[in-house]
Order: sequence, then structure tokens, then C-alpha cells
Amino acid sequence: MTLLEKIQSMKMPFAELKGVTFTEADKDRVVARMVVRPELCTLNHTIHGGAVMAFADSVGAAATVINLPEDAKGTTTLESKTNFIGGAEEGATVIATATPVHRGRRTQVWQTRLETEDGKLVAVVTQTQMVL
Repeated sequence: MTLLEKIQSMKMPFAELKGVTFTEADKDRVVARMVVRPELCTLNHTIHGGAVMAFADSVGAAATVINLPEDAKGTTTLESKTNFIGGAEEGATVIATATPVHRGRRTQVWQTRLETEDGKLVAVVTQTQMVL
């Protein structure tokens, strides 16, 4: 099973609810897509900040899972910081790319860039995951 197949086979109900689709995965990079549906928007038909944060959290968590030590039982988010840069309109596809900042025995830190398909930066999220 490839790392992408491993991520795709994981049961992630909230990611599924948001419509997250994982498209690439290796130990140093995980990529996913999400369409900005009306229920993920603010009143102005722009992606809600909570949807941005939740999307990044799902991608960072998946990246952590494929990098866990063999004896680990799982992972949980300890901290997440989001820098909102721009918006994404309803109907747009947002692409999240997570790359490692730190992969230790007890924690991992991932930075996820969220961009529209045309390359407009939406947010940069840095999250710390605890290794359980």
C-alpha cells in the first residue's frame, strides 16, 4: 500500500464531511483539495476561517500519521496557528500542501500552505502534533 492509499483508507469523518480529497502523499509532503461549498462560507460567499483551519488540521494530521514511529498509537493536535492571507470564493478549489518543520519522537510540526488553483495564497498554518 502506498502512503497515499494509506491516507485515503483512514477513517477521517470530519475531513470527509468537508469534502477533503487527498491527492499526493510522501513522507515530506501531503497534498489535498477541497471545493469551497456554500456551507463552508461566510455571508459573503467566501471560505470561512474555521473551514480553512479545519482543512489544514486534517492535512497536517494525515502527514503526521504517515510519519509516526512504528510503536506510536496515534496523534493529536497540540497547537495550531493560522495566518489568513486572502480569501477563496464559493466554488473555488483550495489546495493544501503540508511539509514538515520538525519530526521528533514526541512531537511533529507541520506547515500547511493553502492556495487557490490559480496560486492565490489563502493561509499559512503551522501546527504541532503530539505523538501518542
